[in-house]
Amino acid sequence: MLIVAAMSDPLIEKARAAALTAYAPYSKFSVGCAIESIDGEVVTGANMENACYRLGICAEVSALTLAQQAFGLGKVARVAVSGGDASGGMLKGRMIVTCCGACRQSILEAAQVGGRNVEILCANGDGDGFTATTINDLLPLSFGPDNLRDAGG
Repeated sequence: MLIVAAMSDPLIEKARAAALTAYAPYSKFSVGCAIESIDGEVVTGANMENACYRLGICAEVSALTLAQQAFGLGKVARVAVSGGDASGGMLKGRMIVTCCGACRQSILEAAQVGGRNVEILCANGDGDGFTATTINDLLPLSFGPDNLRDAGG
């Protein structure tokens, strides 16, 4: 569901600010991610590209790495992602930015470790439109740690 509001969630604003720190010289598409713990602690990350394209790091994985260090993957409650053109010192773009498939899988890992259906906010670069969903809705019929535990792994 698309929500357009004059003021968005503060977690989205942190993701938008994180996007301004991205290293995206090749695609020129900056992405920021903010992750909130069940205790209200927030960490952020941004995408980092590499001349060997496949070695780039998505904002969500960057933020999840920091979340693991700060409070543990099991405490991830909410994830916000935003992205677009940051060339003018402010983030802009009309389209809602969602997590790529690999990032959805990484968020699923945190969700299943914590035993919760993590909320995901996906926002546009302009900051005036976003969707609110969950990891189970973004990644239906998923495979993760729960499957391995079920199989005795």
